[in-house]
Amino acid sequence: MNYTLHQLRVFQKVAQYSSITKASEELHLTQPAVSIQLKNFQDQFPFPLTEVVGRQLFLTDFGEEIATAAERILDEVNSINYKTMEFEGNLAGRLKIAVVSTGKYVMPYVLSGFMKEHPGVDLIMDVTNKAAVIKNLEKNEVDFALVSVLPKHFAVNNTQLMENQLYLVGNASKSLPSLAGLSQAPLIFRENGSATRMAMENFLFSNKIGATKKIELTSNEAVKQAVLAGLGYSIMPLIGIKNELRNGDLKIFRLKGLPIITNWNLIWMPTKRFSQVAQAFLDHVETKKDEIIEDQFKWFKDYAEEAL
Repeated sequence: MNYTLHQLRVFQKVAQYSSITKASEELHLTQPAVSIQLKNFQDQFPFPLTEVVGRQLFLTDFGEEIATAAERILDEVNSINYKTMEFEGNLAGRLKIAVVSTGKYVMPYVLSGFMKEHPGVDLIMDVTNKAAVIKNLEKNEVDFALVSVLPKHFAVNNTQLMENQLYLVGNASKSLPSLAGLSQAPLIFRENGSATRMAMENFLFSNKIGATKKIELTSNEAVKQAVLAGLGYSIMPLIGIKNELRNGDLKIFRLKGLPIITNWNLIWMPTKRFSQVAQAFLDHVETKKDEIIEDQFKWFKDYAEEAL
């Protein structure tokens, strides 16, 4: 056998995503290049690694075993690289963070300076809904999580970053609905497990508003596009609609009880044993967070005060 580390990386990504397309995007390669490397890797084994059922790619049982071994080998190679950089006096290793979907408008700015200062750090950031983020944290699969509502069923340590303000928004051509009128208006919700959905449901419940026309979508971007298209109203985080508000495509409707205000928190398990990278990142956040918020999110504070 004469497979290369590059072929192992390609196969590991194909195995991870069950998709040549997604693997090519992750690796910044063309799909034909990934397909060629996958074929060259496959040619070195007497048993198939993958199979296609319908139009979906799956690993065979043998492929599952090889994927597990490939991941272990690549982890060891990464470890060698990190140790080399550490001996050169550089901070090196992996930083794993789970982020609720709307947090993608916050976390990159918190990470930017740290990643530029420490090029030996590899970032793995999973962007998903709150339920999945909390599960990742509980299973010790990440170093930190970014949430707007702290979990209630177990204790976490946290550092507060900035406010998260949620407003009722609609297409700019829409008229202002009354509280009572909202019950007849089409309302667009996030999926179950989303903190934004919970906030919206709590607001409706506290005002005794029943949603008679309801649309459910699985991402903040999908909700935003639906609101832009005029499909209905939604309660959305201000931080995710900056450009649409400034362009006049969306508008905020001021109703009693809004905005809903929560806070973005970086959280971690109290018993978590930090790596050097994780500890360095936490120190960076604690030291730089006020400066980051002032530099990157001044518009947020100004716009929020305007909208109130």
